[in-house]
Amino acid sequence: MSYLVLARKWRPRRFSELVGQEHVVRALSNALDTGRVHHAFLFTGTRGVGKTTIARIFAKSLNCERGTSAEPCGECNSCKDIDAGRFLDLLEIDAASNTGVDDVREVIDNAQYMPSRGRMKVYLIDEVHMLSKPAFNALLKTLEEPPGHVKFLLATTDPQKLPVTVLSRCLQFNLKRLDEDQIGGQITRILEAEGIAVEPGAVRQLSRAADGSLRDGLSLLDQAIAYTGGQLTDAAVATMLGTVDRTRVGALLNALAGGDGEALMAEVAALAEFSPDWSGVLEALTETLHRLQVRQLVPAAAMEADGVALDALADAVRPELVQLWYQMALHGRRDLPLAPSPRAGFEMTVLRMLAFRPSGGEGVRAGIPSARVPSSAATTPDAASPTVATTRAAVEMPAPRNEPPAPEVIHEREAAPVAEASDEPPPVAARAVDEDRAADGIVDEDGWIDWVGGSTLRGPARVLAEHAGFIGSEAGVLRLSLSADDEMLKLPVLVDEIADALAPVFGSRPQLRFETADSPAQSLRQRTERARDERQAAAEEAFMGDPEVQRLINEHGARLVPDSIRPYDAA
Repeated sequence: MSYLVLARKWRPRRFSELVGQEHVVRALSNALDTGRVHHAFLFTGTRGVGKTTIARIFAKSLNCERGTSAEPCGECNSCKDIDAGRFLDLLEIDAASNTGVDDVREVIDNAQYMPSRGRMKVYLIDEVHMLSKPAFNALLKTLEEPPGHVKFLLATTDPQKLPVTVLSRCLQFNLKRLDEDQIGGQITRILEAEGIAVEPGAVRQLSRAADGSLRDGLSLLDQAIAYTGGQLTDAAVATMLGTVDRTRVGALLNALAGGDGEALMAEVAALAEFSPDWSGVLEALTETLHRLQVRQLVPAAAMEADGVALDALADAVRPELVQLWYQMALHGRRDLPLAPSPRAGFEMTVLRMLAFRPSGGEGVRAGIPSARVPSSAATTPDAASPTVATTRAAVEMPAPRNEPPAPEVIHEREAAPVAEASDEPPPVAARAVDEDRAADGIVDEDGWIDWVGGSTLRGPARVLAEHAGFIGSEAGVLRLSLSADDEMLKLPVLVDEIADALAPVFGSRPQLRFETADSPAQSLRQRTERARDERQAAAEEAFMGDPEVQRLINEHGARLVPDSIRPYDAA
């Protein structure tokens, strides 16, 4: 006897056996029980969620010899023939291979004849979006007013490709993707019925790999049974799927949390021995970071550890660093095809996580202290005095032999003057616009940037103004530039808010014209960032040139904590 795959053997035969589509079952059951059955139904959703299965159960409910109801008996000849796929009055049409108008005309011609056995003639058209435009046009009239003995059941994975004229003639039901618990529960029930032992971790992996499709999950289960010889262990299924052991992901995160580059690269090398899908490893990393962030910020939410010491990591890594790592993992996965090799792309992603920390915080809670000791000689820069760069940075001192490691040392000093105030204006501070300039308008770049810095604009309107550069001003028209990346900020309501705020400066409400440019004029944001970068560069140069710092490095083996140099006035 030929083997019947699990997806077919365990296909639901009544509505009560369906998994995860309760909203559709309820609507169809009520329609059948009340006799208010529409003539055309459209079932949409991704592959393997039950579109065709629901259509077949619906056809069985309409033609059961014991009467129309939401619970077909499953024992009469009609029910058995539908289950076996040989019921003459259930016509299943694959639109992917029957796309032409001639195929549809054949359906229309046959629709006028009465059913040969059942009460209803049911047309099930799968992947209906594949029909050609002439075929849809030929079907429309019959789809709107079919004979009383005909029902149309349409199924598609891509409803956006259907003409609105078809959508308007059908009752549409969108079938949901199944979550991992629903797929895992069905896999567990099937394995119990088949008498096959399984480890919980193997079920979790199969459910995750199914990606919302129960049919895909059962196909993977068939593959796993064949691959493992019926011994569904966690490790064997992981090897079959090419997925990584979650304990490996935990080891990667532990190395990152400890700032241990050697351990990090050792873990990457260990992963490489399994020839994994590196994109899948990054996906597993993002899933773990998601669970870690939930554990940190919403402790009451139940999050499965899945082989990772979430509590220890939650205490060791700051929440903002978890967010940064998550974004880096997403971007790394997106850029993986551009890397010299998948492994190199993965290594650069985790090394980027190792290298960067959020500004204003060191990221790892057990790491660099944030205390600062201001220099007694520090002065506050102003417009009348040279700009003074005061730096703060962290250096690590090696521990003497046979003694515990010394704590990290915060070293701060006042640097020599690095720039005259006239060389580069400091970032614009919030200040009131000079009343004497009212009604004179804005005539140059400095005037625009000064106005934005001192304006009362808030929220998205201020963001738009800060990203805009000055081009020109004439006859009550203010021309501003935006980069293509910032074009989305230009909402009419925000433009109106900026124009209203400019009215006192121009004497009346000016007209704003935004122009998109590859190299837009300098904006407040760009000037502020440039000044910040110059202060940072000056701070780094001054700190590394300090004789005391050089003495600590050369004589005592101190090393600079990466990315720890900051201008003293940095946020």
